[in-house]
Amino acid sequence: MDVVNRLVEEKALVIFSRSSCCISHSVLQLMSNYGANATVYELDNMSNGQEVDKALQRLGLRPSVPAVFIGQNLVGGAKEIISLQVQGKLVPMLKEAGALWV
Repeated sequence: MDVVNRLVEEKALVIFSRSSCCISHSVLQLMSNYGANATVYELDNMSNGQEVDKALQRLGLRPSVPAVFIGQNLVGGAKEIISLQVQGKLVPMLKEAGALWV
């Protein structure tokens, strides 16, 4: 878990992804459409990607990507992000975390 904590500390929005994952791409596109400033880690392009993947799984994420942290807090995967968007809660969360400047 420490490896994940180090990667998300002091960042408003972090998304763990894989370059070949279409669901991850959709979440990234959604955040981009809002103008969110995301730090993106693609596990398949990281030297310690397997270690990070295992840590995300220990946090309860199955599948482990996409994994979205807003304000250093684990929000969840695509299902949770879409649910927040539908409820109108995603943008306020992003603003509160400092990931949006709108």
